[in-house]
Amino acid sequence: MATAIMSCGVEQIGETAGLVWHLLSDKGPLSMAKLVKESGCPRDLVMLALGWLAREDKIAIDAESRGRTVSLR
Repeated sequence: MATAIMSCGVEQIGETAGLVWHLLSDKGPLSMAKLVKESGCPRDLVMLALGWLAREDKIAIDAESRGRTVSLR
């Protein structure tokens, strides 16, 4: 599966991290696939945002049998 080449800066990653944080705050724990779908952002950008939030210790990522679930700490 090919991914589109996109250019994103730190500002865009930070904005997406805020969007992801608000989604988790409003909807509770979500799978990574659901986060991508609910955000409407490209998968790569959501993954960068999750890395941002993980580095700031704002989220927990739990492995489950069918994937990973993300929740706020």
